[in-house]
Amino acid sequence: QVQLAESGGRLVQAGGSLRLSCALSGRNFRRTNMAWFRQASGKEREFVSAASWSVDRDYADSVLGRFTMSRDDARGQVYLQMDSLKPEDTAVYYCAAKSSLVWTGDRAEKEYDYWGQGTQVTVSS
Repeated sequence: QVQLAESGGRLVQAGGSLRLSCALSGRNFRRTNMAWFRQASGKEREFVSAASWSVDRDYADSVLGRFTMSRDDARGQVYLQMDSLKPEDTAVYYCAAKSSLVWTGDRAEKEYDYWGQGTQVTVSS
């Protein structure tokens, strides 16, 4: 089983920046599709971003232009750089992995095989 562990979530003021990290262990991730999801209190879990091992990237409209996803497979790390944070970004953020040899561009939660426990991001006004 692949193990995922998110970190970096904290309280931050609106307009600020934060970088989340996801540490991966248990396998080679070079051609694994990775993603970030988030879930606000009382809301459904929603897609945030996805990335292949290469240049493929996908972002939800709500974060496009503000969030940037990156990967460092040699270190087993996935990152989510969040800039211009808004109170509506407050949520538990989860990283997810899908075992795949090719980029599939999945936004559906059910397509991902492995999940971390989440890290809380709170943006104050």
